[in-house]
Amino acid sequence: MREIMIWLVLLILFIGIEAATLGLTTIWFAGGALVAILAAAVGAPFWLQAVLFIAVALLLLFFTRPIAVKYFNKDRVRTNVESMIGRQAIVVSEIDNLQGLGQVTVSGQEWSARSWDDSQRIPVGTVVVVAAVSGVKLIVREQQMEPSAKSSQGSAE
Repeated sequence: MREIMIWLVLLILFIGIEAATLGLTTIWFAGGALVAILAAAVGAPFWLQAVLFIAVALLLLFFTRPIAVKYFNKDRVRTNVESMIGRQAIVVSEIDNLQGLGQVTVSGQEWSARSWDDSQRIPVGTVVVVAAVSGVKLIVREQQMEPSAKSSQGSAE
């Protein structure tokens, strides 16, 4: 009876954590605890209950989590900040990581910016690409010109 109570407390704990987080974090262990309760009810030794708990939890985690995550995250919409990555921006205030200066404009909005390369200063008017977001600053790289654009510039000079 004592073992059933241990597994029951764990089951309630895992379900409580799952209900509080809604992130598919402990539901797999709740399934393991439920199987351990059933094993304890039929009189299985504690070591077998523990093995069943671990085995069932791991099986549920590895085989059902990818499906569940795919199902629950299918409607996830990227935030505004996440959607900035990969977009072009224009430098409106020189970017100098050493001095902590720099601003870019993306779709008419001004953002503080830093260079991806700490040693690189990026002058005003340069077209850059947003590589990452750190806090409220965009981390940018100079946009690489395509080879066809370079050759047409070279022939025009």
